[in-house]
Amino acid sequence: MSFSNLGLCDPILQAIDDLGYTVPTPIQTQAIPVILSGKDLIATAQTGTGKTAAFVLPILENLNKDRKLRGKRIRTLVLTPTRELAVQVAANIAEYSKHLNLSSMAVYGGIDTEPQKQRLIEGIDILVATPGRLLDLAHQRALYFDELEILVLDEADRMVDMGFGAEINKIIERLPEARQNLMFSATLSDDVLT
Repeated sequence: MSFSNLGLCDPILQAIDDLGYTVPTPIQTQAIPVILSGKDLIATAQTGTGKTAAFVLPILENLNKDRKLRGKRIRTLVLTPTRELAVQVAANIAEYSKHLNLSSMAVYGGIDTEPQKQRLIEGIDILVATPGRLLDLAHQRALYFDELEILVLDEADRMVDMGFGAEINKIIERLPEARQNLMFSATLSDDVLT
């Protein structure tokens, strides 16, 4: 099995070839076709198994087919528990999408909100965010969720362990009901599944 068998476009295949990826990992082989089909997915994968590419690559493929972006809107939201993971996921997205005309950024606490708000004005295809900063920006009307197409909960188990359950629920309440939901977690406890 190669990445070219998974239904990804040439610009994405070029980007992953540039990174030296040759064969998809098991999580990528299983998740990419499901995500491309638009279905919801709950998956477990340990760190270092290529989990980020498993959800980012098909999201890029789907977003690239129909590019429409309005001010202060986001098309995909990736929630992560920590600033470090948000930065890492955003860096991966930038690498995988370097041959595409798609925008992405990370928002997280501990830094000034103004530069983040300025970048959101034109709209963003993929926003990677920590729950607290995302809610803060939403309260400031720096972004709106009415055109959101895909929600990804990355490291869902860690977010629950870190006490973000209430924030995640507040975010989900603001999202359109018609969306694709993807959850990736190292473990799946009952707390994560509820």
